[in-house]
Amino acid sequence: MPWGFASRAESKRVFLAGFLFFLSGTAALVYQVAWQRILALHSGVGLYSVAMIVAAFMAGLGLGSHVGGQASTRVDPGRALLLFATVELAIGAFGALSPLVYYDWLYPLASELPSPSFVGGLLHFLALVPPTTLMGMSLPFLVRAMVRDVGSAGRTIGYLYGTNVLGAAVGAMAAPWLLIPRWGIPGAVAAAAVGNAVAGLGALALRGGKEARLDDAAPPPSGEVHAPPRHPFALWLSLYALSGFVALSLEILWFRLVDVAVKSTAFTFGTVLALYLLGSAAGCLLAVAQVERLRQPLQVFLLCQCTILVLAALAVIVLVHVPARTPFYDWFFVYWGAYRFFPFGRSLDLGYVSRLYVVFPIFLFALPTVLMGFSFPALQRAVHDEARTSGRKVGALQAANIVGCVAGSLVVGLVSLQLLGTAGTLRLLPVLGLVFAGVGFWHYGRLYAQAAVLLVVVAVALPDNETLWRRLHGVLPDERRALFEEDATGVVAVAPEASGRWRLAVNGKGNSWLPYGGVHTVLGALPAVIHPQPRAVGVIGLGSGDTVWAASCRRETETVTVFEISSPQPRILRRLVGQTEFRGLRALLADPRVAVRLQDGRHALAAEEATFDLLETDAIWPESAYSGNLYSQEFFAACARRLRAGGILCTWAPTPRVRATFARVFPHVIEAGGGVVLVGSLEPVALARDAWRARLAAAEAYLGPVRTRAVLAWIDGCAGSTDATNLAPNRDLYPRDEFASP
Repeated sequence: MPWGFASRAESKRVFLAGFLFFLSGTAALVYQVAWQRILALHSGVGLYSVAMIVAAFMAGLGLGSHVGGQASTRVDPGRALLLFATVELAIGAFGALSPLVYYDWLYPLASELPSPSFVGGLLHFLALVPPTTLMGMSLPFLVRAMVRDVGSAGRTIGYLYGTNVLGAAVGAMAAPWLLIPRWGIPGAVAAAAVGNAVAGLGALALRGGKEARLDDAAPPPSGEVHAPPRHPFALWLSLYALSGFVALSLEILWFRLVDVAVKSTAFTFGTVLALYLLGSAAGCLLAVAQVERLRQPLQVFLLCQCTILVLAALAVIVLVHVPARTPFYDWFFVYWGAYRFFPFGRSLDLGYVSRLYVVFPIFLFALPTVLMGFSFPALQRAVHDEARTSGRKVGALQAANIVGCVAGSLVVGLVSLQLLGTAGTLRLLPVLGLVFAGVGFWHYGRLYAQAAVLLVVVAVALPDNETLWRRLHGVLPDERRALFEEDATGVVAVAPEASGRWRLAVNGKGNSWLPYGGVHTVLGALPAVIHPQPRAVGVIGLGSGDTVWAASCRRETETVTVFEISSPQPRILRRLVGQTEFRGLRALLADPRVAVRLQDGRHALAAEEATFDLLETDAIWPESAYSGNLYSQEFFAACARRLRAGGILCTWAPTPRVRATFARVFPHVIEAGGGVVLVGSLEPVALARDAWRARLAAAEAYLGPVRTRAVLAWIDGCAGSTDATNLAPNRDLYPRDEFASP
């Protein structure tokens, strides 16, 4: 039973409401993961797009919190519970239909809009407002229904909120690990809709119970007098808005750090988000047991906010300054410096899982998230002085907090990371925390002067961006040749290896090598010599430039358009060419035919009418987040629509399912390397090896003898595809390979 309630009937009633709100929270996070996935197709994958989607999602929640809070003051507890049930049932109905709304109807319209753009962001907001407004209304209505006396308000609201956040953690984990792998996105949202339906029907049943038919005007327990709040409600609104800004900013920064440090896969986001929410839920439920003992809620709240920022900064300071060869820590340093990565979701090696997905996140943000959760009941303890207005105050506070969250998402995602990078943005947050310390000093004196000093000290001690990324890429301080670039779209590094090669990493994960050669050269050169006249070439993904350089090997080629989502990549290649003698890279950057466009390639193909003789997709790990967008049947079909007569598409095919998906779109397929590289067309492609060899020989002066011989070996191994597998394909809404579907 919940902690310390006055009667068994009250405990039972609040416990059951908490369980229903747990289901609501689980469903909400499943929707967020699923809808973010679909809406990213509208505007392209990348932090700009994700920041806009998250901001739109949060804005709807804030609007709903405000509307629900205002409405809750005009209804009695029984009516409020009925409204909560109605809201949950409406969310479930919309959720069940959301794939039809967002994908089948809206996606064809939205994919033609430029991205990023104001219109695209507005469309995200309009698309998400109906369901998220309903989600935001649920807490104020449930609070109005459950809070019967002011003395228990902090405990009751804290418990309800804590169980909701705990459910959200379960939803964040269940979406990538269970629901999407087994049932795809439509199945995941259908399961979430069932959760909403159970929550709504359960609320109706709870409303019919005898405990729910209590008189709204019942007096508080004998002898209990609740003093009016000591501090203005406007102060709490301002402080909670600022804490929302800090919390969302830290969430973005923590995920970037984890993204690079663990070399993330499609399972990383949901797992890390679940841990973040689990910490917050644990802190909130821990505070529920203590909330009645808090005599200075404002002091507790301000101390929590200051401590959150100090701990967040200290974790990064320690992370960077611990000697690289320290026992246990050295395992991480070696992993960060490796090209390969742990394929989380396909392997459950307990050594890797425990270090990367338990120890590292706990070290980085466990205590701060617990304190985030702990501060919520303290806040509720401080502001409530009347049961009738409890829902309105909760709604107003949540709306203010969400306004801060929206601002944090937009400022950090669209501005601060672009201008200052991760370390620079993190340095600003303790400075912002001086507001909390200042309010504390005004009310409580010297203790908060010490907090202010600590905030300044950790802000100064935080590393710069290069020092941070040098450590998280396993590069020793004496290796001065390594280069790092970062902005809102990602983190890119190039570093020399003992073998003499340089590895290029994008968000920590090995992407390609320099100097040029290997499968990336084959991906570029092989289709270029297969096509008789590849005048217009399009390449999705720049990487080290190897594929693009090789695809430009024919004299007949007039234009090579490269679509790259990570804007630091061309910048870092230009820096690298200034300090190395990589002739291929130098030739690529000087080639007037090559134009690099910083946008999502899939979105560009959908939004524009340009056509190509040859389209290529640079190799991407199938475990990577959103890789399913480039290995889906719909994507291959979109490429086919952009091919000119006789045009071909070339792709790396890392799994049998990719080959099966490719063959569903292209009736004529040539495979090389045993199916590792596929070349497909809507029209017959002759297996004309002699003609290909002749074209390759003409390109030898461009490619060089060694690479020409390597491509020649692949030509000799080319064959018409005989893949007759019955594997279910990758689809936009069923990204089977990405989520390791059974």
